[in-house]
Amino acid sequence: MSTSKINHPDKIINKKAKDPFDRLIFEQGLRAKQVLLADKKLDRLVVQLNNNMEVKIALSNYPKLKKASQAELDQWELIADGIGLRWDILDEDLSIKGIIKESALNEVLHQLQNSLITE
Repeated sequence: MSTSKINHPDKIINKKAKDPFDRLIFEQGLRAKQVLLADKKLDRLVVQLNNNMEVKIALSNYPKLKKASQAELDQWELIADGIGLRWDILDEDLSIKGIIKESALNEVLHQLQNSLITE
């Protein structure tokens, strides 16, 4: 949801988000609940959302996380009421929008690759 003051500088008007990810996050309240796994050896970050779904991404896609020690990876915190994750010691922030998009893209690519192998 965005706000604007079109034609009425004293009145804020809420607009519906056009992006489906923004609608999920800002209008329906989708949030990160916790990091279930941040494992350097497995090259994996697993985030549990407040609807209990889990999204998985590779740490190696994020240079600061790839270079981090396991102790540094374990020092994450939720930011903006679960809209993102922060590693203060690494000066790295990830939005759940980006995490979900990355996870979805990787899943589709994996399915496409597997379908070509089995044909």
